[in-house]
This record gives sequence, C-alpha cells and structure tokens, in this order.
Amino acid sequence: MIRVKGVTCLAGYAVRLTFTDGTRRDIDLEPYLRGPIFEPLRDPARFREVAVDPELGTIVWPNGADICPDVLYHGRTPASFEKPARK
Repeated sequence: MIRVKGVTCLAGYAVRLTFTDGTRRDIDLEPYLRGPIFEPLRDPARFREVAVDPELGTIVWPNGADICPDVLYHGRTPASFEKPARK
C-alpha cells in the first residue's frame, strides 16, 4: 500500500505530497474542502496545520479531518463532486 510520508504547504490550498514509493505530487485541495469537517480548513491558518499521521499514512488536521491516501495518490475526484447514480 502506498501512503503519504511528507507534506509541504504551497500557495493557496495546494500541497506537495511525498508518497512512500518516492512519488511527489502537487495537489490543489480546494475542491476537497467541502462539508462540515472541511469547511473550517478554508481559513488559511487552519489549513496550514496539515500534517502526516504516520499510523494512517495520510494527511490530517487537528480538527479530525483527513483525506484518503488512495484518493490523493490516484488523483480521484472528491466524493462531493460525484453525481448520484441514475435510477
């Protein structure tokens, strides 16, 4: 399993992530900041509190927010952007 091992804040809501396989990606997390747990992170000071949780292997914030490392690694669309399935 590939996990996040490093994070650096860039401009705005972008971060540079380093993964356990050595891959580095710059990701704009603004689209992920939706919903009750993520809205407080729109405050730049709170957003910059991001850290790597070595047990979870992903990025986390002190308010309990985190983003799945597989979503970050594969550049998947945030769930808030997915359209509901048609019946």
